[in-house]
Amino acid sequence: MRKLQSQGVHHITLTGADRQTSIDFWEGLLGMPFVFDQPNLDNPGEGHLYFDPGDGRLITVFTNEARKPDPRRTPTDPGCVHHLALSVSQATFWQAVERLDERGIKHSGPKDRGFMDSIYFTDPMGFLIELASYRFEPPQGASYADVMITAHRIRVARGDHHIDKIHLADAIEELVQRRQDSLSADRGPKNPY
Repeated sequence: MRKLQSQGVHHITLTGADRQTSIDFWEGLLGMPFVFDQPNLDNPGEGHLYFDPGDGRLITVFTNEARKPDPRRTPTDPGCVHHLALSVSQATFWQAVERLDERGIKHSGPKDRGFMDSIYFTDPMGFLIELASYRFEPPQGASYADVMITAHRIRVARGDHHIDKIHLADAIEELVQRRQDSLSADRGPKNPY
């Protein structure tokens, strides 16, 4: 028996409202370029819009002119998708409240997640969207996942409740030492003063 090894998210498809509402939300609010448009090949009464969330992958939206915005929260029963988290820079994150407020969009306000900052609001169909911004950049040659698993192991070894900035800083230091060779025999911390 062998695995079907995934190599990333190919795309995510959501059920949206009408075409223009969907374009206005995904491109007009979230800045995702509208890159492809065709009929839903499984349901000719619907459109299928494609948006680039910023990494060249795709978020697609099924649209139907009979579906109008419905702000009631989408189901969160077992098996349902709870929310979609979109990556934003710290510069954009700290402008989110102002930019959502100017549109009259209700939101959670900034949430401290230790390793990232989050803010939540819903799309026009009541689907929960999270704007997430890491508080760190991975070192050269490492991924966000590399930092997170290393920080997790450090947190667990220390008996701490959740990942916070100190675990991230120590994880980044550990990853740099593992990935980058040095001529120094002793790479431990020093006080040169």
